[in-house]
Amino acid sequence: MKTINKHLKKAFMWYKVKELDNKGFNKSQISRELELDRSTVRKYLSKDEQEFHCWIETGRHLPKKLQMYYEYVKDLLESYPFLSAAQVEDRLKERYTDLPEVHSKTVYNFVNSIRKRHQIHKGKEKKYRAYEKLPELDYGQQAQVDFGEYYMQTSGAGRKKVYFFVMVLSRSRQKYIYFQDQPFTSRTTVHAHELALKYFNGQPRKILYDQDRVLIVSENLGDILLTQEFRSYCSQMDFEAIFCRKSDPESKGKVENVVGYVKKSFLSGRIYKGADELNASALGWLSRTGNGKEHSGIKKIPHQEWLIEREHLLPLPVQLVLSASNEYKPYMVRKDNTISYKSNFYTLPLSTYQGADTQVLLHEKEDYILLFDKNMYLLTTHKLCLGRGVTIRNTDHTRDKSQSIAVLKIEVAAVMQNTTKATLFMELIEKDKSRYLRDNLLVLKKGLADLEPEFIAKAIDFCLEHSIYNAKYLTEAGIHYQKQQMQDKKVVLPWMDTNSTKLDTISLYDPKVSKISTYEKVM
Repeated sequence: MKTINKHLKKAFMWYKVKELDNKGFNKSQISRELELDRSTVRKYLSKDEQEFHCWIETGRHLPKKLQMYYEYVKDLLESYPFLSAAQVEDRLKERYTDLPEVHSKTVYNFVNSIRKRHQIHKGKEKKYRAYEKLPELDYGQQAQVDFGEYYMQTSGAGRKKVYFFVMVLSRSRQKYIYFQDQPFTSRTTVHAHELALKYFNGQPRKILYDQDRVLIVSENLGDILLTQEFRSYCSQMDFEAIFCRKSDPESKGKVENVVGYVKKSFLSGRIYKGADELNASALGWLSRTGNGKEHSGIKKIPHQEWLIEREHLLPLPVQLVLSASNEYKPYMVRKDNTISYKSNFYTLPLSTYQGADTQVLLHEKEDYILLFDKNMYLLTTHKLCLGRGVTIRNTDHTRDKSQSIAVLKIEVAAVMQNTTKATLFMELIEKDKSRYLRDNLLVLKKGLADLEPEFIAKAIDFCLEHSIYNAKYLTEAGIHYQKQQMQDKKVVLPWMDTNSTKLDTISLYDPKVSKISTYEKVM
């Protein structure tokens, strides 16, 4: 192919030279116009059309500088076909000290000519993955989720990148898509899940995902650590989240096909006018085309299949079903993480307030108010108060819930050197004060961080011996043991006359120590 293109280029130049010559250009003018050497122009003008074509077809047959190394390179490639031209060049330099100086491109052409002549293919033969058509899953058994991105034309000259979430029911092929103009986060992904499952009027038993950073923190040989928001959401739902192996997108081919289908059939040629308008148009497209036309694979209409499948879906949790009225009013969040509603104050989780413009969306449903963030993530629910000037408080809002109990236990156990007694102590706290387990673990995590292991061990022994299952007392006992040892080692010399020879007046200073009975009183 390269040879043909090279011949065409030469033929084109010959015709251009002849054209300019017929117009009266001299050789120097033709050379400058076409950026050719004068000798090349002279050669082209000296040949007629037939002579020229014979000349370019004949080609040059110059002696190869590396011809004497032909057999060595051939044997090398036959033994190691994966070697590159650069590696062959290095082997030649290593073996032959008298190797002529040639350009690396010369070596490359030489190696390729040997490969071509002896059919020595580089690299391994491509292996193809074996496929088989799987039987259709049962109704309500599985859904698949994926994300997509697309650059849309705007009304101006630029383009806008949009991000979309796709969920498809594996049996009926009923689809749902949700668009936004920002990359998805864990919270917006949860919101998209809620909209999709509401659209399907139920939840499947399993949902298949990629190992996306939006949903998981890490993966270790099948052990998946989910993000806090998605883990919390999954704990409220009945479906099982299943994650594909890395680099294996074909295991969820149904939703992969839907992503491409959305790009080609819905987004292509559409002008971006905002995320709200795009989502409204998407629902219409799903009704008309995405779910309304016969699927080329199952030869059935997804919407009609969904009418059967919805009877097999699991019901949605009542607390997550949004009201059909969709009346959500924005309210400003106060610095103390409360909102004012109908002359009363309702608390929000700690750190909800993020500045003077922080807002939440309020929805009143029967005798309750539901508070959502701007991404429609449910923050809290309160019983509606009919009084005035009352603060309706959820004590759980003052706690740091950035970590789960399980993760917190692991971290505290590590601080306590992962001993059997440390594990026993935490189990006894959980049994004795289950409602205050998180508070105790947080105290242990913070209070024991600067203590030496031996003092932590002593404090655990003391608390277990006296049946004290309280993180604060254990921390204080550990601090006491550490201070006690430091004071025992501390030697203080009283003032003395440096001229005096009475060295026997030196005495050790006895520090004050707390009595262990102080801690026994808490029994």
